[in-house]
Amino acid sequence: MLLGSLLDAGLPLDRLQAALRTLPISGWEIRVERQARQAIWGTGARVSYDEAAQPHRHLADILALIDGSELPASVKERAGAVFRRLARAEAHVHGTTPEEVHFHEVGAIDSIIDIVGVTAGLRLLGVEQVYASALPLGGGTVRVAHGELPVPAP
Repeated sequence: MLLGSLLDAGLPLDRLQAALRTLPISGWEIRVERQARQAIWGTGARVSYDEAAQPHRHLADILALIDGSELPASVKERAGAVFRRLARAEAHVHGTTPEEVHFHEVGAIDSIIDIVGVTAGLRLLGVEQVYASALPLGGGTVRVAHGELPVPAP
């Protein structure tokens, strides 16, 4: 979802792919398409890969992939920070240490490409800071000019 948003914001797909191809992993492709959800249009970006050929990875494995790339240091640092935070959260939930966390979905190529792609994309767009606030609570639907939308509305 975030990769698609960055592409909508002007991130050139070819530059993003060139940056990501410096990661020492292969067998993936980013598929991009315009799509509508609840009458709102945006760009979808999905990473396709051979799921059967995926090893389960630990934090050290993922950090080694990132460090083994030719990405700028700031991208490596941000992507590494995201994975370290995910490892701390997983460790807390499973009662283990971040180093012992066995990533399943997050260790797959699509998650690595998504997370590293967003950090690389932000740099390519010149974004230095991202601000986010808590999402408003609510539920149900609301009828607007675009039709019926979920609450909270996009």
